[in-house]
Amino acid sequence: MSTMDDLIEGVDPALAAAVLEIESHIASAGWDQPARLYALVPTVELVAKEPTLAHAMGLDEAAAEGSLTPVEQDPIGPDSDLERSLESITWPPGVAGCAAVVERLVLPPDAETEVLEDPDRATTYAREHPDRQDVRIVAGATRAGATYCALRLRAADDDQSVLAGADLVPGLLALLRDTLEDSDPGDAQAPGLKEDLR
Repeated sequence: MSTMDDLIEGVDPALAAAVLEIESHIASAGWDQPARLYALVPTVELVAKEPTLAHAMGLDEAAAEGSLTPVEQDPIGPDSDLERSLESITWPPGVAGCAAVVERLVLPPDAETEVLEDPDRATTYAREHPDRQDVRIVAGATRAGATYCALRLRAADDDQSVLAGADLVPGLLALLRDTLEDSDPGDAQAPGLKEDLR
């Protein structure tokens, strides 16, 4: 695990830059936000397909660096579970990767042993626990197998305290990787590319 300013060996720099860009963008709007999902599209392809739009967005130079452009998808409803939604998503071939943003409550290890089996009661228990921590997770994966995450605690809400690493939330990363695997087009819903982050 490292802070945002550290370079981690073996990390795809384009994916890391996209995840950190999303994290910074989301952080500027504060806390208590809904889950979000992004397609990660090679910037060079976006520039080739939409040169006027890309130029207006200032993407020409970034394309030469092999970067990925985050494209926000339709909002995930407040009553929808991100993890369950990911189980029914596949991406079209032009999408090189994807990223998800979610806020969660985290309890210290000793408190987790007391969490009740009833999900509703467990949620209430976690919300009311005095040692709970609010954390925002931005996790990304690519078709090539790279992963990257950025975590921000509400209690340490500044850019220098953002934690980053390739495998900080393995469960969520596995779900994201599954959405990128080739499958029968009739098996799942393929989201369309919607609104660009920038």
